[in-house]
Amino acid sequence: MIDRVRRVMEAASTSQAAFAEKVGLTPDKLSKSLAGVRRFTSLDLALIAETGGRTVDWLLTGREPLRPSFAARTVAGSAPRRDRVSDTASRFTEAYEVLELLGRPPELPPLPSVRSDLKRFVDQGQRLAQDAVDVLTAAAGPGTVADLETDVLITACAQLFGVDVAVTHLPDSVDGLTWQTDAFRLILIGPTETWTRQRFTIAHELGHILARDAQELVVESHVAPGRQKDLTEVRANVFASNLLMPALEVRDRFRQVADRHGRLTDEAFSGLVVGFKVSPSALAARLSQLRLIDAKSAPHLQGFTTEICHLLAGATDAFQRQLAWAAAERFPVRLVTALYKCYADGETTLRPLASLLGMDVDQLHDLLDPAEPDTPELADSAVEEGDLIFQP
Repeated sequence: MIDRVRRVMEAASTSQAAFAEKVGLTPDKLSKSLAGVRRFTSLDLALIAETGGRTVDWLLTGREPLRPSFAARTVAGSAPRRDRVSDTASRFTEAYEVLELLGRPPELPPLPSVRSDLKRFVDQGQRLAQDAVDVLTAAAGPGTVADLETDVLITACAQLFGVDVAVTHLPDSVDGLTWQTDAFRLILIGPTETWTRQRFTIAHELGHILARDAQELVVESHVAPGRQKDLTEVRANVFASNLLMPALEVRDRFRQVADRHGRLTDEAFSGLVVGFKVSPSALAARLSQLRLIDAKSAPHLQGFTTEICHLLAGATDAFQRQLAWAAAERFPVRLVTALYKCYADGETTLRPLASLLGMDVDQLHDLLDPAEPDTPELADSAVEEGDLIFQP
């Protein structure tokens, strides 16, 4: 490690005393650390890494930053560029590496087991979804998964499954990225105006993680239910459908709104779309799969849009709320909080957090610790005796 620190110093082309001042150490402390008499603190290493454009992991182990290979799934059209995919993933993997080196890795609760006795991938997806529904509903209290807004569902994924979900800009044609290791479980999805597709993608990627499919970085391009040949994709789609639209719940809600002949009005169908928070095409396909509607009804119902369904159901506010949420960039709360706490405790600099957020370090510092504004002093003559002076 000392050799690697010396290499950083040599690359900086400054004297040892100047380098010490640059990283916030006294020349004496740096000299003792280089001689092995004094140990470098975690903050020392963070500052040295930042100055030299390296990572703390490289200083400690000599390992270069993780540059993942990836598996592209459900590709339609041109495949995403590998460098852009790797750059997007690396922003997050570097944050996990910092936390791991500081002894603060995110908690990873045990996952439901994949039933090896179920040979068909469809059956495995259904069973995994039921296990996930049981965990989610037990923690959420009264209600069902359909009742959970997307942001609440994401929070539950982090707390119950240790899966961090971020909404961030992805390369063109990519719907989502998924990756799990012994240190983290990560889902990245892009901001979009099609919020029902985003919700389905989250569920789809969660299915990959629970099935242990994402041992390498998985890149999803154009998730399209019912059109995959890869059996792991089939399982993930079955999982997503059963998680968001469980069969028992769909049947129960259908019976509540269907007429005595088992038919749905457009308004009743729209109410189901709003209730399950899925697209009309996804719900129509699910109703058809469960044989609750006939083949002639499905095309008519699939012709609706999500917005029209919310309009017919008198739920335009809910549509706009979901639309605004899906279009905004968001970062995993657990990851951001942990990095900030490490900074506040003096264990690292702001650079790992700024890198994750895609911000300039100085800009982030100004946001977290704004300078006091200059307040002109009031002349004594301007204030009469006994007047109150209000200072915000």
